[in-house]
Amino acid sequence: MKRNKVIDLFSGVGGMSLGFEMAGFDVVLANEYDKEIAEAYIKNHPNTKMIAKDITSLSLEETFSEYQGKIDVIIGGPPCQGFSQKGQRKTIHDERNFLFKYYVKVVELVQPRYFVMENVPNLLTAEKGYFKKEIEEMFRKLGYVLNSDVLNAADYGVPQNRRRAVIIGKKSDDDSKKVALPQKVNDKVTIWDAISDLAYLESGEGENEQKYKLEAQSIYQKNMRKNSNSLFNHQATKHSKLALERLQLLPPEMGKEVLPQEHLTKSIYSGTWSRMVKNDVSVTITTRFDTPSSGRFTHPYLNRAITVREAARIQSFPDSFIFTGTKSAQMKQVGNAVPPLLANAIAKAIKKDMGTEDENE
Repeated sequence: MKRNKVIDLFSGVGGMSLGFEMAGFDVVLANEYDKEIAEAYIKNHPNTKMIAKDITSLSLEETFSEYQGKIDVIIGGPPCQGFSQKGQRKTIHDERNFLFKYYVKVVELVQPRYFVMENVPNLLTAEKGYFKKEIEEMFRKLGYVLNSDVLNAADYGVPQNRRRAVIIGKKSDDDSKKVALPQKVNDKVTIWDAISDLAYLESGEGENEQKYKLEAQSIYQKNMRKNSNSLFNHQATKHSKLALERLQLLPPEMGKEVLPQEHLTKSIYSGTWSRMVKNDVSVTITTRFDTPSSGRFTHPYLNRAITVREAARIQSFPDSFIFTGTKSAQMKQVGNAVPPLLANAIAKAIKKDMGTEDENE
């Protein structure tokens, strides 16, 4: 049976790629400019050709023309900064959105049957939808109909509130043929469902590779442990003496509101010096989750921030997916990724649409 082929642009470590692979797609080509992150991608997606270069330095024709008519889906999240400034007319033609143009150009060259673009929620709402309208017009000229919305990863089995704008394009001139967005999953997965079996390291403890100490305690954990014999990336940050003093004052589910005056800091982040609530979903995982002052990333009980592996679980990466490079690179890999389970729901929606298309042929 023919497997559908995918190109992943602005791939990061490959959360989007993984979600599509889980749905039976083959990711044949990926592009990521950060060398350290590209290396981690290669380790986890050995069958994908990785171009570890800045897309602006590539000859797009030379790189992508050979794939014309051979690719089913192009996926990726090109950075768009041009609608974040207040008080100015936001437009897709803002020079800060030039990377977006590269994504569009590759779609134009390759002519995939579908494409998926993910981005910050603002993409669809800025300037009363003016930006969204421009994007729709741009792709309509290339022969695509679009369906878009802001999806929350928590609605697709991910234990985290993470809202992303998702645009699914389909080669068609018939608006009624656009791809239906993925159906929400009813069961919410909590932080504790995701990480309770890893709740034993104190500040500074742990190895890059170690044995599991506890049995899986939820269906989610069993799924995350599949094909994994060792536990990687579960090392706790070594916090300062002052930070540990502060953390010891925090009861479960509480935060800086209980701290005495001398322990209050000027941190601008919401959730700073606050414990994660075990029976709730997590706040959005960022690239600084090892620091209690950068958001609600303090373990529900232990006096430490969450580890790379715990953050990866909250992002829905399986334990067999190994993050490499420096600690800051690993945090970037996890914090900037599309949650694989969210990507998988999108991939399944496209797969379903492909089935109905084939039936109509």
